[in-house]
Amino acid sequence: MTHVLHYASHRHHIRLLAVSLFLCLFTFSSYAQKVFDFNNECRTAYKEILQLKLQNGQRMLDAEKQKHPNNLVPYLLENYIDFFVLFFNEDPAEYEKRFQDREKRLALLDEGPADSPFYLYSKSVVHFQWAAIRIKFGYRWDAGWEFRRSFLQAKENLAAFPSFSPNKLYHGAMQVTVGTIPDGYKWLSNLLGMKGNIKEGMQRVEGFVRGNDEWEHLFHDEAIFYYCYLQFYIMNNKEGVAKFIKDQKLDVVNNHLFAYLGSNLALNSQDSERAEDILEKRNKSAEYMTTWVWDLEMGYVKLHKLQPDAAQYFDRFLKNFKGKFYVKDALQKLSWHYYLAGDQGKADYYRSEVLKRGNTDSEADKQAQKEAKTARWPNKILLQARLLNDGGYYKEALKLLHGKSVSDFHAVEDQLELAYRVGRLYDDMGADTAAIPFYKEAIKLGEQRKEHFAARAALQLGMLYEGKGDKVSAISWYERCMSMPDHDYKNSLDQRAKAGVARCKGN
Repeated sequence: MTHVLHYASHRHHIRLLAVSLFLCLFTFSSYAQKVFDFNNECRTAYKEILQLKLQNGQRMLDAEKQKHPNNLVPYLLENYIDFFVLFFNEDPAEYEKRFQDREKRLALLDEGPADSPFYLYSKSVVHFQWAAIRIKFGYRWDAGWEFRRSFLQAKENLAAFPSFSPNKLYHGAMQVTVGTIPDGYKWLSNLLGMKGNIKEGMQRVEGFVRGNDEWEHLFHDEAIFYYCYLQFYIMNNKEGVAKFIKDQKLDVVNNHLFAYLGSNLALNSQDSERAEDILEKRNKSAEYMTTWVWDLEMGYVKLHKLQPDAAQYFDRFLKNFKGKFYVKDALQKLSWHYYLAGDQGKADYYRSEVLKRGNTDSEADKQAQKEAKTARWPNKILLQARLLNDGGYYKEALKLLHGKSVSDFHAVEDQLELAYRVGRLYDDMGADTAAIPFYKEAIKLGEQRKEHFAARAALQLGMLYEGKGDKVSAISWYERCMSMPDHDYKNSLDQRAKAGVARCKGN
């Protein structure tokens, strides 16, 4: 009897042990299960980060990680912080530190539930952002592979979760980007196995921006950023973008990402007055990310107005900026500033610095390097007209050129620039009929030359005829632009011409 009781007691202990082990394993499994929970704390942090209040956002993410250690959304949002810091400031020391975090972050996201639409989406966003970062730091091949991973993950997620609206934003943006790769880089998209579609991609992005589901509402501000740039550069819808920004009542004072968007697009649409207004009125609180891009943009604003204080902004940018993008361009603009001011010594100094600093990864930097290698300085009247034109001061620029003809300039490159500049000024002022013969003269003079004026004239003619609804003529001029041999800004001009052809053909 005692033996039986002992046996029963032993079995009872085994059962208790088994139950305890099961409970421990269940508890551990529950504890280890990662989730994607875009809760209110994460949403608030995300909004702070998008305004470039990065320290505020990081504090919120740290608190969320303490409170909910299994939530993976904070790690996705930390990548946004890294993206903004590295993309805008390009500090190599920060890159080395944050690149290690990228590896850990992707490993953590891999632990997430594969049946969540955020599983592939979050990794696609990380790769997309790092593709842009790697381009800024000169790792172009690595950037291509990052972009490919992002593209394929977004495509796979779209197939697996077709109703998950954020897929439309990133996959659509990448479709447009791949669809406009210049023919000179077509081998890259073929090699990486990506196929673009401008029309379909833009429809997806626009559909997301116009939508109103939970995620379209949450990611609306981020979507606006991509949408405006795609509309501006790919769809050539500058007036539409300006109206959209106005209609959306974007906060360009307290949201620094929108302040950058507004000022940058204003500069690139020849509206320096608007750019200056945004730069001056933006919130200067210390809670925003410090970036020297503001000085670079204000330098352009002042130079376009031919103002004497332009130098101080370019100087401050060059003194504090740790990166390489637009360094040569800023140095070139400083050399122009002193050249026009009559200080040839400083003009020569800054031109010599162009050859020593920065890189040639951007078209503007490449052109600055090319000019610095020559012994030739621009014609002062043409340079002043160009800067005024770039700032939107058309009447002042045209006044400088009034009464001038090709015969007044001895150098062919000056004759070419005069023809293009007058055509562009008339074009910008809405005098299309007056612009056309000057553009054609520029093409005649420069089609076989290295300056970009002839190709740009062909591009402008394409846009002009597209605006008139004459798509056959527009395509002809776009193709003429792309057919011109190696010249300044070829890749960017070819990309815009290719997008023009696609628009005209409805692709």
